[in-house]
Amino acid sequence: MRQITQIELFTQMADEIQRDLGLQPIDQLMKQWGVENHELVEVSTEQLTHKQVQKARKGRRVTINIQRKIFNAIRKVAEDKELDPNLTIADLFNYRA
Repeated sequence: MRQITQIELFTQMADEIQRDLGLQPIDQLMKQWGVENHELVEVSTEQLTHKQVQKARKGRRVTINIQRKIFNAIRKVAEDKELDPNLTIADLFNYRA
């Protein structure tokens, strides 16, 4: 019986991870509130980029750190626009990184 190398094992594991998760709840929320990607990047005090926000909205898997940065930016925008700031990360994403 042939032994599996570490590279083959890693490749198999990586193939099993679902990367495209479909539109996320954050996308609908941002449309409903009339918030653009640039607004999140602008209010963020963390290193948040337009590309990260776009990936998150479209359902490409992002790390928990990026989810947290986006969550913090959404809360700031909500407070500035006097919208409902009582959100959780689970309200924005239908998966946990």
